[in-house]
Amino acid sequence: MKSDHIENINKTVSQGTEKVGSHLSVTVIGLGPMGKAIVSAFLDKGYGVTVWNRTLSKADDLMAKGAMKASTVSEAITSNDLIILSLTDYRAMYAIFEPISEQLTGKVIVNLSSDTPEKVREASEWLGERNAVQLTGGVLASPPGIGKKESVTLYSGPRKTFDDYQNILEALTSARYKGEDPGLAMLYYQLQIDVFWTAMVSYLHAVAVARANGITAEQLLPYVSDILSTMPQLLEFYAPRIDDGTHTGDVENLSMGLASVEHVVQTSNEAGIDTSLPAAVLDVLKRGVARGRAGDSFSSLIDMF
Repeated sequence: MKSDHIENINKTVSQGTEKVGSHLSVTVIGLGPMGKAIVSAFLDKGYGVTVWNRTLSKADDLMAKGAMKASTVSEAITSNDLIILSLTDYRAMYAIFEPISEQLTGKVIVNLSSDTPEKVREASEWLGERNAVQLTGGVLASPPGIGKKESVTLYSGPRKTFDDYQNILEALTSARYKGEDPGLAMLYYQLQIDVFWTAMVSYLHAVAVARANGITAEQLLPYVSDILSTMPQLLEFYAPRIDDGTHTGDVENLSMGLASVEHVVQTSNEAGIDTSLPAAVLDVLKRGVARGRAGDSFSSLIDMF
């Protein structure tokens, strides 16, 4: 019975795909900075766009560019078969769709909102029960990057649905398909965001220490850029070692790293800057050394998490 249900959903959505492909139109729900950038990119590529936001006035500037403003969610949903969501999280999707869930039949929901992989899977199942299909998207770009081919969005969900809509989605960014699991794109997205925010906060901490010593952010910038330029090579070096469990300290070791981070903490303290961020890094290294890994590589810290 379940396989028959899924087949029926796919048939319904396939019919919708032909309609959207011929009309070259989409609906975008959520008009924050990212949502507005998405609408503008579609309009720039010649697509018809229907928009809806709880605060309807947010659509006014987009209407001047050619977007059609829906006065209700129902109107927005019935206008097109391809629905793009740009919301704070997936909980917002339920709040918007539950009152009109019977109108979701045959719709393709491309959810570009952020959440956890498991919540994404639950949403995909919920939509499937209402005869709609979800494509999960993780946008690896800020609003100014939307509409540029060098920007990337990761997608997961039914392969056929992705193939049917790839050309339309690439009006926004390059589209990379990660697999059938609806949570997979979100997992890859959150992994990259983990690296992004950790790096950005450490950058701000370094700038704070610099400013306390009379160095401006602009003066520091080329040196930060220099250290960041070494990261791809380091990651390429460590990735296979992490996968193989090879953590020999032939290049560096934890005792060296521990001393280095201690100096960062001390430098921050001397500058009167909060040390909680580098101290957290120091704690991870201390725990690694306490487990007898002082002579092992930095990569051995993978076992601390």
